[in-house]
Amino acid sequence: MSKKIASARISETSSQLLQELNNSLPFDKLLYREDIEGSRAHAFMLSEQGIISKEDYEKIEQGLVEIYEEIERGEYLLDGDDEDIHMAIEGRLTDKIGDAGKRLHTARSRNDQVALDFRLYVQKNTMVIADLLLKNIETFIKVAHQNIDTLLPGMTHLQHAQPINFAYHMMAYASMFKRDYERFVSSYERNNYSPIGCAALAGTPHPINRKTTAERLGFKEPTLNCLDTVSDRDFALEILFNISTMMMHISRLSEELIIWSSSEFGFVQLSDKHATGSSIMPQKKNPDIPELLRGKTGRVNGNLIALLTVMKGLTLAYNKDMQEDKEGVFDSVKTALLSLQVLREMIDEMKIREDKMGEACMIGHLSATDLADYLVKEVGIPFRDAYHITGNVVNVAEDKGLDISELTLDDLQSVDERIGEGVVALLDNRASMNARQSEGGTSSVRTLEQMERLTQWVESQR
Repeated sequence: MSKKIASARISETSSQLLQELNNSLPFDKLLYREDIEGSRAHAFMLSEQGIISKEDYEKIEQGLVEIYEEIERGEYLLDGDDEDIHMAIEGRLTDKIGDAGKRLHTARSRNDQVALDFRLYVQKNTMVIADLLLKNIETFIKVAHQNIDTLLPGMTHLQHAQPINFAYHMMAYASMFKRDYERFVSSYERNNYSPIGCAALAGTPHPINRKTTAERLGFKEPTLNCLDTVSDRDFALEILFNISTMMMHISRLSEELIIWSSSEFGFVQLSDKHATGSSIMPQKKNPDIPELLRGKTGRVNGNLIALLTVMKGLTLAYNKDMQEDKEGVFDSVKTALLSLQVLREMIDEMKIREDKMGEACMIGHLSATDLADYLVKEVGIPFRDAYHITGNVVNVAEDKGLDISELTLDDLQSVDERIGEGVVALLDNRASMNARQSEGGTSSVRTLEQMERLTQWVESQR
């Protein structure tokens, strides 16, 4: 085994099994950008504070830039026997510039170094995901504009309930994504504090300036308490929770798209780019993308639960258990980024079957509540009595094989003679939809209002 940089106390060669268990380089090498960025800021601060010489700083700076370029070009492969990305970068640096490279780790520990690298990664991807959420909201608004007059059966319990328009349904998901966006932005602000300079757990006797590194790395300011900082993974848990909640929303939409694209519904038709065929049944067109999105929700939920479980029994400060923090986050971030991109493309290109949605609105007596509301408002009948009268009218419609909106005035008055002529027009599904004018309601006017407000909000976030 090659000599390890961080092994001063250990006199015997490590067990091969320990090396395999301990080695995080195969996955934490993903943090090489953040590790180099953090090291450059740390070296700058050390030089500014007179802890290392300007000459050593210039060598370190040039060496780190060269290492970054080597990795980007594929010339330096992070596949050696270093136990983590920090040792790999530091070892390479020392090989390149000699003793000056050994001065880089002054006044820091791998404990605050990994906290910094990981936080930088999470912060960057938090805002990348947030930006993709805004783009998806814009796509929902675009599809909504094209379907403001498209009638759709609104459902509860997956049963036909009341008529809505498809734009309104899109605004429901846009509203979910708005909350998701706000969660990511809130997490970014809450976690935008620099861990570097905390060293192992208690700070350092060197005259460092944590504000210098915080400013240079784009943080608001240094963290408050070093003991907390090196053992804190709340920022990682937050991005996992935020992704899980977002993917739950994507999964709900995916479930509807799967149902809607079936022969029984036929409400939407996914583009051929976003569906697959069967290996044996040539007629099949399967909604694989929404199925995969629905399935990946379980994957990201598992990553959240895994890290919660890792953290639940850890004493202060750093424990090696926390090495398990990264793979789940890397996986969830990758899943989130891909999911948002493919979802946006799929929604933008799917075909809305207005005819099928309209036909479905004639099933289930969607305007029945409008009759009950009419009896309350215009006739003065208590709602509970109006409710039962309407139920009897629905029975008449069922006996005739008609939707309630197709009944004549005579049909309606056969149940209760107090029903007036004007109610026939009220029972039309489009009239029913547009009657719901309360704020947040489904009428075309209110839906347009929601779209305009959401468009203004998106623009305010740019």
